[in-house]
Amino acid sequence: MTKYIRNSKDGTVFDGRPIESLSLIDAVMPDVVQTRQQVFREKLAQQRAAVAAAAVQQNTPKNGEATVNGEENGAHAINNHSETMEIDGDVDIPASKATVLRGHESEVFICAWNPVSDLLASGSGDSTARIWNLNENGNSGSTQLVLRHCIREGGQDVPSNKDVTSLDWNSDGTLLATGSYDGFARIWTKDGNLASTLGQHKGPIFALKWNKKGNCILSAGVDKTTIIWDAHTGEAKQQFPFHSAPALDVDWQNNTTFASCSTDMCIHVCRLGCDRPVKTFQGHTNEVNAIKWDPSGMLLASCSDDMTLKVWSMKQDNCVHDLQAHNKEIYTIKWSPTGPGTSNPNSNIMLASASFDSTVRLWDVERGVCIHTLTKHQEPVYSVAFSPDGKYLASGSFDKCVHIWNTMSGSLVHSYRGTGGIFEVCWNSMGDKVGASASDGSVSTLDLQCKNDLNFITLLAVCPA
Repeated sequence: MTKYIRNSKDGTVFDGRPIESLSLIDAVMPDVVQTRQQVFREKLAQQRAAVAAAAVQQNTPKNGEATVNGEENGAHAINNHSETMEIDGDVDIPASKATVLRGHESEVFICAWNPVSDLLASGSGDSTARIWNLNENGNSGSTQLVLRHCIREGGQDVPSNKDVTSLDWNSDGTLLATGSYDGFARIWTKDGNLASTLGQHKGPIFALKWNKKGNCILSAGVDKTTIIWDAHTGEAKQQFPFHSAPALDVDWQNNTTFASCSTDMCIHVCRLGCDRPVKTFQGHTNEVNAIKWDPSGMLLASCSDDMTLKVWSMKQDNCVHDLQAHNKEIYTIKWSPTGPGTSNPNSNIMLASASFDSTVRLWDVERGVCIHTLTKHQEPVYSVAFSPDGKYLASGSFDKCVHIWNTMSGSLVHSYRGTGGIFEVCWNSMGDKVGASASDGSVSTLDLQCKNDLNFITLLAVCPA
């Protein structure tokens, strides 16, 4: 599964349920559309039959129960989520707490907080990114800067009409990088001015990241390549053509070394100045959706459509852990900001995984076991994010819900049901706000005024005009 969903060249939605059937790659590989549509219909029929059977069995595990992975008990944990979701009254955030702001005109795939201030960036299928200023507390609501993604045609700048697929702030919060389906990466100032346009990819960009130093940007594209860009000049420093299929995700290990993953099932670790990968990890049996280095840069986690989560080390070729417990594709993963080398050194490091099986799992990486299975979502889970102190985890699903969990107990702390399926959730640097972007054009922020116990939450929702 690729991260940003477009169903065909014209954006057609099939069966009203695009999420489990089609992806952005289908727009540039249209021959797979018909096959995936048929597979999706067959899956839907199977799911309906399974729901009917499960209603008789009534065997759903209680939320928060510790479940070990397949390595330890020799079997995958399979959960039934057919029942109507029930959320305790004391965790539900009522609609009366919502403030609606108007903005994006299409689905919002991504959002990211500025690391030093309460500016929230969002990227949408309306070919714009937006920067929302949530530092302001006036009655007029939050202001927005509109970053229009244009291309040059006939000597004029015209809207690209392509999705903004990725965005990332630099470490000091002065610049925002965006990647687009039009094949260009762009650098913007926090005031919304276009600083540079980076053009060398042949086709859509699926991911991009600043390095910590802020002098380089890394991008991954459907053209099977990854590129390191000089952020100051806008020139490509090196292009890495090692994948045999579209590159889906990238992550820096340090300022010059990075990992990339692809639909070719491979993971390459590459370094600026080296003409071959310094390491290649193989073991997944389907496309690899996401990769993330742990805070120390010692371990690399990956997740795949093969339903497994794997942890790798540069010290060996085979994976350190092969974590098998999800029973559908794993869409994304996040490490907790805890353990050695972090601002929370006395807390154990955890790994969170989000799956199309509607669950989120928390893993003890040292022992290689699942410590919590979080089962309140009713649809595929697209995003997870840890709070800066690692004590809470936010999750967003296509069931339109944002849930906030206690990572120690696995208990649900707060929940909000929005108006569109959630593509992305993110915490601000202070740990008192959660942002979420959705399929109906909305961008929400949960304002956690009492962040210690999360007892008071208000919601700001940014909805289409």
